Amino acid sequence: MTLLAIVGATGTGKTGLSLDIADEVVRLGGRAEIVNCDAMQLYRGMDVGTAKAPIAERRGHPHHLLDVLEPWQDAAVAAYRDAALLALRDIEGRGAVPILVGGSGLYASSALYDFAFPATDEGLRAELEAQLERAGAHALHARLLRVDAAAAAAIGPHNGRRLVRALEAVTLTGEPFRVGLPPEESMLRPTLIQHLRVDREALVPRLDERVRRMWQLGIVEEARMLRERGIERGTTAQQAIGYRQALQQLDGALTEAEAIEQTQALTRRYARRQVSWFQRYPAAPLADATTLARAALDSLGA
Repeated sequence: MTLLAIVGATGTGKTGLSLDIADEVVRLGGRAEIVNCDAMQLYRGMDVGTAKAPIAERRGHPHHLLDVLEPWQDAAVAAYRDAALLALRDIEGRGAVPILVGGSGLYASSALYDFAFPATDEGLRAELEAQLERAGAHALHARLLRVDAAAAAAIGPHNGRRLVRALEAVTLTGEPFRVGLPPEESMLRPTLIQHLRVDREALVPRLDERVRRMWQLGIVEEARMLRERGIERGTTAQQAIGYRQALQQLDGALTEAEAIEQTQALTRRYARRQVSWFQRYPAAPLADATTLARAALDSLGA
């Protein structure tokens, strides 16, 4: 059967479209279940800053891979891939339509493509993460540039987590780190990809307003509760855009205005990276929810 994948930059309407498709599947006599591929929505308690749909707004459709990690735990793409593939197989086994939705490019790709993950080493990873915290992403980028210039150029000097992973892999294997997607023929199953796009002129004010709403809805208080639950003991969650700034606001290192402005700038930069990642997907022409629901149900009955 055909998997529906709804991907794109933050603020482009992925959640709404996925729920509309699920509604249409039900209206047409089927069932649909949604699988998250947003890395930060994996975390319990990280709701406001990730725009996670509250349970009351999920329209009764089952959702998977939301709220599966504590804030002190580190997310891992390989572990996510295994969980996502299991969820997709189970959904298909129940005769329901699976809908993969989210904006974390590597996480989405791990569920769509036949990815090979290099070996890991906890000690080396800890050393690299300590350097990242101490010296910043630019220092790791310079280090990667010396051993794998192609990977350094592809990742860039800002994505600290990807730089850590690349250096870990290159150090352990002595081979170049593969950046980007495997060839299209390595896609794991027939997939209809919808890459949602919004013109930059329209997206930027939408993102800026979204950040202002995060502060109105209580991200600072949410960050306070996450601190009590250990967010600063982990590496992944505390790096989430908005939460790091909210924590700095709590500490007095940033004013509210500065925290909002910094979060807006980082969100815009992240959205550009998402657009760059997903534009490499073999995306189908954009279609409405009814058309997509019919296509999925037709494949289910094929």
